[in-house]
Amino acid sequence: MTTTISAKDVSELRKITGAGMMDCKEALKESGGDFDGAIEILRKKGQKVAAKRADRETNEGVVVTVVNDSATEAIIVGIGCETDFVAKNELFIDFVNRVAAVAMAAKPATRDELLALSMEDGTVAEKLVEQTGKTGEKVEVSGYFLVRGEKLASYIHAGSKIGVLVSYKDGGKADAADFFRKMAMHIAAMNPVGMTPDEFDPAFVETEAESLRSRIITENEDRARLGKPLKNVPQFASRRQMTPEVMAKVEAEIKAELAAEGKPEKIWDKILPGKLERFIADNTLLDQERCLLSQFYVLDDTKTVETAIKEFGGELVEFKRVAVG
Repeated sequence: MTTTISAKDVSELRKITGAGMMDCKEALKESGGDFDGAIEILRKKGQKVAAKRADRETNEGVVVTVVNDSATEAIIVGIGCETDFVAKNELFIDFVNRVAAVAMAAKPATRDELLALSMEDGTVAEKLVEQTGKTGEKVEVSGYFLVRGEKLASYIHAGSKIGVLVSYKDGGKADAADFFRKMAMHIAAMNPVGMTPDEFDPAFVETEAESLRSRIITENEDRARLGKPLKNVPQFASRRQMTPEVMAKVEAEIKAELAAEGKPEKIWDKILPGKLERFIADNTLLDQERCLLSQFYVLDDTKTVETAIKEFGGELVEFKRVAVG
């Protein structure tokens, strides 16, 4: 006996599950019109689709931040998918916001704890699988953090593909919320991986220093052919490499150069600071690329982020950046 599936039944199942109309119709047919059976069929379909797409890359998605009323606790979560078409779908965006609400309510400390949270009639992990079944794309948590602090600021970049949370101390400044939101904008744009060079692994620094040297030597070959001024080839990449012994040697070399140039020793103290500053600038390119406080501030590139914060009078304590894609 053939079960008649009405458009109303299909619409009701779609409302419950968020699955596509044709998927709902086929699930109802397969279950003989039983709603619970159809829901289980759709869930299993999601598991099968998820298994097939496990090796796909999630280059699109949505990032959401939720900050409490006192701006002292917040979560940031990014949920990735495969295409911009799904990322812009209202049902997908609603799903991301529901996951964010669950996270903010429970405040899990890690991504794994987030995945294990109860959500509606399952867990967050199970709901991700269901979304994979509904969209036909791999859906996963791309990043998650819980942040607590004296004050927090958040920023979501246009398109909702990048989000930032910043923990700060306002220094008694009335406009601190706006200032540190702009710092969050800087972090979104410049993608620092840490606050200071001290956070770098020494082996990583050595590898990056060699890479930078090779890159600039190659660039200088092109500049020489074009008759352009050559760039200084760095010996180092980070302040982490500049031990007191290294800096003492550099200072001695600069003094020797000044003597060879015939510069009177009485004026060395006026020349030396500028030459040391130039040496540091040429040999901390990794810091300038990857360390927040060493980067030049995007809203005023005449100063570093560290200088901008000091001049403002507050303190940036911590940041978390999540991006999809």
